[in-house]
Amino acid sequence: MPSDEFWSNFGSAGLLQAMDDALAALPQPANRIAVALSGGADSAMLAVHAAILARRNKLTLHFFHVHHGLQAAAAQWQGHVHDLAHWLRVPCHSRMVRVGLSTGAGMESAARDARYEALRSMAAQTGVAHILLAHHRNDQAETVMLRLLRGSGPTGLAAMASTMKREGLTYLRPWLDVDRAVILEQADQFFSFSDWAPVDDPSNANDKYTRAAVRERLVPVLNERWPGWQGIVLRHARQSAETQQVLDEVAAQDFAGLSPADDSRSFSLAGWRLLSAARQALVLRYWLALHGVRMPTDARLQDIMRQLRGLHAMGHDRQMRVKHGPVWIRCVQGRVLLDAAVAAPACLPAENSNDEKR
Repeated sequence: MPSDEFWSNFGSAGLLQAMDDALAALPQPANRIAVALSGGADSAMLAVHAAILARRNKLTLHFFHVHHGLQAAAAQWQGHVHDLAHWLRVPCHSRMVRVGLSTGAGMESAARDARYEALRSMAAQTGVAHILLAHHRNDQAETVMLRLLRGSGPTGLAAMASTMKREGLTYLRPWLDVDRAVILEQADQFFSFSDWAPVDDPSNANDKYTRAAVRERLVPVLNERWPGWQGIVLRHARQSAETQQVLDEVAAQDFAGLSPADDSRSFSLAGWRLLSAARQALVLRYWLALHGVRMPTDARLQDIMRQLRGLHAMGHDRQMRVKHGPVWIRCVQGRVLLDAAVAAPACLPAENSNDEKR
């Protein structure tokens, strides 16, 4: 169990301040929060610092762990996470998910969708509306590079937002401006207090996965040749985020003219056709983002737009049905609709507390 010395002396003032600032920036105070805890160094240190913050500010804190079942050691990681939660005296909840590729997405995307569904389920169980994620400065730089390589466009370079809404939940990323070296230093210090060490997921270094390939192959070269590249990339990301905000305002105005106020799942095809090509693309991206659907590549977006334009030329009696990730984009009687394509990823029963797991 943590000693008084731990609660008094452990923790990075900078990391704690970043978390405090993120919570203070919310429109309404959050008295009940959760941390998505995988067991790696990043999420573990986020969990530890959240426990310190919760103790100081009298917040109700939960840990959420998602068991993907993709690694042989996943069950051991689950137990290890619950050990940390037990040591910190914080309730920990688990969901085991089955990651399927039936939506046509890759393994990384399918696992991410399953993870968010599991987090949503645990949040509903515990009454939590705000979940903290452990993405940091290095993750953000990698994300910008990935989106650049995928052709996501200038607004896609805005990368991860510090606050994100998804299915009624608010996700906070308080450490996006924190270098990972700071987090790893805290993990080393934490071991001296607790004898608890983070797990090491081998998939993070397996370059058959896209993000791992960027991390293992591209980042070392960039670090050697352009040591300040992350700061430059993140500056572009911030500028892109500002541009995105302006374009979102334009897209929201255009979309409001195409869709009834009480039905954001559809919009008028005829009205959309009156917009310029650039604003047509803005509206489609805005519409998909509004419903938490991942952004299409530029080629995919152009294909969807081509089909919508061609459909209009054929008349409103013609129908269209295009698959995009876990949803269908459809057109019926002159309205473009968004429908779920598959059921949510299956979640197995939860381990509701540290004691049950142990």
